[in-house]
Amino acid sequence: MTIATEMMDPEIAVRRERRIARINRAGKVLAPFGLGFVVPLMKLAAGDTPSEQWADLKQMLLVPLIGILAFLAAWAFLAPKVHTSLGAIPGPAAVFQQAEVLMDDHFAERQKAEEFYARQDERNQMLIAEGYADRVKVRPYTGKPTYFDQIWTSLLTVALGFFIGTVIAVPVGIACGLSKTFEGAINPLIQLFKPVSPLAWLPIVTMVVAALYESQNDLLPKSMVISAITVTLCSIWPTIINTALGVASIDRDLVNVGKVLQLSTWTTIRKLVLPSSLPLIFTGMRLSLGVGWMVLIAAEMLAQNPGLGKFVWDEFQNGSSDSLARIIVAVITIGLIGFFLDRVMFALQTAFTYSANR
Repeated sequence: MTIATEMMDPEIAVRRERRIARINRAGKVLAPFGLGFVVPLMKLAAGDTPSEQWADLKQMLLVPLIGILAFLAAWAFLAPKVHTSLGAIPGPAAVFQQAEVLMDDHFAERQKAEEFYARQDERNQMLIAEGYADRVKVRPYTGKPTYFDQIWTSLLTVALGFFIGTVIAVPVGIACGLSKTFEGAINPLIQLFKPVSPLAWLPIVTMVVAALYESQNDLLPKSMVISAITVTLCSIWPTIINTALGVASIDRDLVNVGKVLQLSTWTTIRKLVLPSSLPLIFTGMRLSLGVGWMVLIAAEMLAQNPGLGKFVWDEFQNGSSDSLARIIVAVITIGLIGFFLDRVMFALQTAFTYSANR
């Protein structure tokens, strides 16, 4: 449909403008997830000005693709030239092949589990039919965790550590922002513990958890608790600092209005402090989640929590010809998950903060 046709038919132009408006609204949802390049494509399909959309596509899609392809080309060219004790560094093709192998192993292990439970059910039904119901036993499948199982374990562990850290950090940050006295008391501790490496925290956390966490729980094994607490101790600081900064930067007129209305402390925090400081709180939470995801891998290596960190360590110890390629698969997976987690937090920030929706 041409622009001249639209000028002759105002109704067509109105429908087109409505489509563009809907696409722009959809773009606000897609952009936080890194999918902003879809918007120019949708506008082109809707008949918007091609020159503007091609310019946006070039910046949002073509330039990043060129960068990725250049990286892959350099990797494929340089990797075979670097030789290690396990052979040459694997290129993109070898890494992709190992990714397929890990995926096939996952589905093969799932098939074994289904066959195990089917045999167990058949045996139990036979015992019941023969009158030996007291001999019926239900055992869990004890096969090795697959690569996807280890990814899920890492996600659960970082979620637990991040949740504990947020529950502690946000109230502490609010207290720091509202009270100069409390900030003066807590600030030396923040500056002291903020630079501490997870490798330094891990032995202390391991001994404390071993002393206090006596009952084993399948849902929360000791290794996961150790890793999660280490994540908390290393990732809590950005949320505290940014929350305190957000609370301290609240417009003083709002605070004075709260005093005039004689609002309680809880009402002041709920109605004035939190809405005004949410953008910086979310910024701190995004930083904390990124730090926590990085810390988790090191914590899992030493705590032997069956996640991605342990997968990398086991492959390093294994020393097979495929180990390097599998480690690179894990590195790429860690990067992609970290990017996804950051985009999710940014989407939540966009949805729940006023400044992001103006």
